Formats: sequence, structure tokens, C-alpha cells
Amino acid sequence: EVQLVESGGGLVQAGGSLRLSCTASGFTFDDYAIGWFRQAPGKEREGVSCISSTDGSTYYVDSVKGRFTISSDNAKNTVYLQMNSLKPEDTAVYYCNLIMTISRVYWGQGTQVTVSS
Repeated sequence: EVQLVESGGGLVQAGGSLRLSCTASGFTFDDYAIGWFRQAPGKEREGVSCISSTDGSTYYVDSVKGRFTISSDNAKNTVYLQMNSLKPEDTAVYYCNLIMTISRVYWGQGTQVTVSS
């Protein structure tokens, strides 16, 4: 059974930092890309970043470039999202995501990130 478990969310002041973790199980971690999405109240879920566990290639949405860094530890089946210089507009529930095929998409339970001004 595929499982994605996020941790590391919390409340932080603007300009602060948080590190999110997504620990995966139930599949061969090295074969897939893992992504982070976020959803703010009243807004659609948006893709934030992703990383290929195969070759380490990464993607970032423009709004987080230069502030967020995604990394993976294949030995621990874990993907991290280091978030620096946080802004109030980064406030959202952050979800870990795995897309195996068009019909096999998995989500974690989400972790709340709140940035106060």
C-alpha cells in the first residue's frame, strides 16, 4: 500500500523558515518523482515543486524560486522542502504527491503552514 506522510508544518513569522518532510512507503522510491502541492483557503491546489528520485532534477513554481529548495534522501525514502524567507501568501496546507500513472495518483494527508505578517 502506497503511503505518503508529511510533517514539519507550523506557525512562523514572515521571513522565517520551515522544513517539510514527506516520507514514502509501499513502492520503489527511486523510480518516481515526488511533488509538493499547496492549497490556500478559497484557492485551487497548485504545484509548488517536485524532484525526480531517479536523476535529482527539480522544478519550482515561479513564486517560490530562490526561496524554497526540494531535496530527497533515497536511503530514507524521504523528500524535503526547505522553505526560507516565508511570506504570508505561502500560508496553505501543503501536500505531498506521487503520480505513478494517470489513474494512480497518491496524496499525503497534508500539513498546515501558517505565516504571520
